[in-house]
Amino acid sequence: MKILVPVKRVVDYNVKVRVKSDQTGVDIANVKMSMNPFDEIAVEEATRLKEKGAATEVVAVSCGVTQCQETLRTAMAIGADRGILVETDVELQPLAVAKLLKALVDKEQPKLVVLGKQAIDDDCNQTGQMLAALLDWPQATFASKVEIVGDRVNVTREVDGGLETVSLALPAVITTDLRLNEPRYVTLPNIMKAKKKTLDVVKPADLGVDVTPRIKTIKVSEPPKRSAGIKVPDVATLVAKLKTEAKVI
Repeated sequence: MKILVPVKRVVDYNVKVRVKSDQTGVDIANVKMSMNPFDEIAVEEATRLKEKGAATEVVAVSCGVTQCQETLRTAMAIGADRGILVETDVELQPLAVAKLLKALVDKEQPKLVVLGKQAIDDDCNQTGQMLAALLDWPQATFASKVEIVGDRVNVTREVDGGLETVSLALPAVITTDLRLNEPRYVTLPNIMKAKKKTLDVVKPADLGVDVTPRIKTIKVSEPPKRSAGIKVPDVATLVAKLKTEAKVI
């Protein structure tokens, strides 16, 4: 069984994000970039499935600029067997990415697509669901446990009321949550091995997909700063301020 794992290059989660002075977007100049943490969990889970014998090949896919090759090399250092980069300078939106992934799924014919539930840069939480809809495949989102049983996959997912376990017929789409696993530390020998693994580069046009943005970003701004709190000497003063200043009682 082949598993396809999409990975996204994002601003590292340790970096304090800054908005450009003209408010057209986020400033990523000279900023550390890394793999989206949810996608890293997806690569780890696919690798574990291969190590258990449930999968035979793990293919990492990334869509974006040339530097996304570094993200793919990281995925291959974790355990992916090869990588595919859909190279484009166009700002990719969730629907465009889903269409690119569908074209790759049609070409690669995987039995399972495992990807992060969302990217930490836009928090859209849309690509996995859109891909499942385009493919007409069953989907399980927010997975906290994945188990392959014959020609089905059992997924435990987090819902508001606790945990829900669903059984999907393969092929299927799964999006990962934080509690699914803890990605392994990438060792230097595996980083060196990853440099020798196959990495193919294609263009959106090669896949017959139009990635022209359908949504225009008008303005990006930082959230308002919170005002400093105050201390009150007693409950009576607190109640008085809640009445007169906050007007909540």
